[in-house]
Amino acid sequence: MTPAVMCKDLWKTYQRHRAIGVKSLLLGADTPKETRFAREWALSEVSFEVPHGCSFGVVGPNGSGKTTLLSILLGTVQEDRGRVSLNGRVASLLELGAGFHGDLTGHENVYLYGSILGMRLAEVRQRFDRIAEFSELEGAIDTPLRTYSAGMVARLGFSTIINSPADILLIDEVLAVGDARFQAKCHQALREFRARQGTLVIVSHNTKELTEVCDEGICLEMGRVVDAGPIAGVVARYRQRAATAGPGGHAGGAIGNR
Repeated sequence: MTPAVMCKDLWKTYQRHRAIGVKSLLLGADTPKETRFAREWALSEVSFEVPHGCSFGVVGPNGSGKTTLLSILLGTVQEDRGRVSLNGRVASLLELGAGFHGDLTGHENVYLYGSILGMRLAEVRQRFDRIAEFSELEGAIDTPLRTYSAGMVARLGFSTIINSPADILLIDEVLAVGDARFQAKCHQALREFRARQGTLVIVSHNTKELTEVCDEGICLEMGRVVDAGPIAGVVARYRQRAATAGPGGHAGGAIGNR
């Protein structure tokens, strides 16, 4: 069966520009050391498949290429080499507030964001009441988005994608925003989405959240897949590497969103 999401030998380069001084011209420029935040390849040789109905997690330290990967899956960033295939309608929540306009009301932003997700006007109209009810923002739905807190924006964004007709959801970090009760409500909605054979690809700071929501996953470090398999094992081994590497190591530091 054709997978819902497929990446085959994916490469994406950084565009690095360095000033060349007189000394460098005369003596030759040193090759810069590659680090998590300054290297030639954002992603290199990344391959994986996600079956229909599977929830797939992506972990890794800051600068490992996680958000770059999701952006390529969404199509907002173009890969340099390799092949990407998504089989189904896609909805994404990759950045808090992306696709929204602060001067429009919550009501108007649902229509704006729905259109960005590829929904027809009739589809948004048909789903609007469910979106507003799920978000629990009925009392603020006709006020400008610039008056919303970050948690309210996250509620509106998640409510829109989870009630869209998408087959594949791409989610980056945003489930960490909001109170515990609403996060539990989001997790239940994701389980129901999967029960309908929906496919999830999720990046999260919260590795505990990933083990609760996801089945399989990968760990990225320095743009490469260093581990893959059942998410519980991937997360456990990532935590071990992070603990042993320390602040200066590839696996050290806080888990980030790139």
